[in-house]
Amino acid sequence: MANVAQLTADALTEGDGILRLTPTWVPRSFLEPGRRLKLRPQDYYALGMDRGGIDERWLGSTIEAVNENRAHDEGLSYCIFNGEKFLLRDAIDELKGEIVGDDIWNTYQKWPVFAKFFDNMGPIPHHMHQNAEQARQVGQEEKPESYYFPPQMNQITNNFPYTFMGLEPGTTKQDVIDCLDRWNDGDNGILDLSRAYRLKPGTGWLIPTRVLHAPGSLVTYEPQWASDVFAMYQSLVEGRMTPRSLLTQNFPEDKRDDHAYMVDVLDWEKNVDPNFKDNNYLEPIVCEQGEGWVDKWIVYGKINGRQCFTAKELTLQPGAKCKISDPGAYNLVTVQGSGRIGKLNLHTPVMITFGEATEDEFFVTARKAADGVEFENTGSEPLVGLRYFGPDVQPNAPEVGDWKK
Repeated sequence: MANVAQLTADALTEGDGILRLTPTWVPRSFLEPGRRLKLRPQDYYALGMDRGGIDERWLGSTIEAVNENRAHDEGLSYCIFNGEKFLLRDAIDELKGEIVGDDIWNTYQKWPVFAKFFDNMGPIPHHMHQNAEQARQVGQEEKPESYYFPPQMNQITNNFPYTFMGLEPGTTKQDVIDCLDRWNDGDNGILDLSRAYRLKPGTGWLIPTRVLHAPGSLVTYEPQWASDVFAMYQSLVEGRMTPRSLLTQNFPEDKRDDHAYMVDVLDWEKNVDPNFKDNNYLEPIVCEQGEGWVDKWIVYGKINGRQCFTAKELTLQPGAKCKISDPGAYNLVTVQGSGRIGKLNLHTPVMITFGEATEDEFFVTARKAADGVEFENTGSEPLVGLRYFGPDVQPNAPEVGDWKK
């Protein structure tokens, strides 16, 4: 294989600043796939029954999944050019700011965010993601995240289209400690202390670090920080046991039996926030529009005072064409329709065979994004694409709550 730097340069020349990516599939052994990721039905256990079913597709990822017995490249996105594949992470390491932008490269020396589709038959255990200081203790990074529920992928809501978030106001730390003490008694009852919100396709949420949440059964587009750190606080979900290791593995070894410590690391004020929805709920806001097309903000706002990531949804009606400029690099994936992005074909597949290369995911370099990317719908149905951006590149993005204005 040619060296990655040359392959990347050739691919960017041919694609005029745009890289084509292949699907990246990730299983979770403790969850049941929702079967709406367009993966061929017989391929949901392509990695083996012992690994669990595939319930996630990672998008523009430069980090590995934290899974037991994982493949060496599990979670990492690949570029494809002239039949040869190479890691997006390696391409960025070689060309640096030419791909992700000088500000992001100089600050992080990598692409510091990624997104995924996750799709489960039922809910995920109530869990939280550590902040930077806590994650650093176990050699990882923080993981703030966000949700958007694409209508095109949620024609079926599966078993539990609700998400528990935070804790009911009035909950005490001792209440949560008592739940952790009951870990081996069956259902430890932590959801009795929380509040569920019904999930609505076409809307989203911000999820700060250290906030408990139990995502429901809608297919979720999830821009987030490039980390897979977490701690599960719920012992039993729909009769499925949560291994205690999923509670403890990302805490320091000397704290893995210390339930008081595990509760102290939660952001208590945010967990018991009586205005949790007002402070974290998102609805789309039109960014710009023209004849036959509209571009909307779907993820925006700040987490702990910082713009960690943003995302937009671009929709073009049949025959429509537009040129979109953005101030930073982005990953794009289509959820409906066919057309083109710059010189390259766009096509949203109906079914994907495991290992197949598709034409629905791309990485647009910072320079190309700033110069403007031309999109065209050449099909007979709407062309819809989701794209997410890195930290601090969208100074004109709305704030949480602006959708009410």
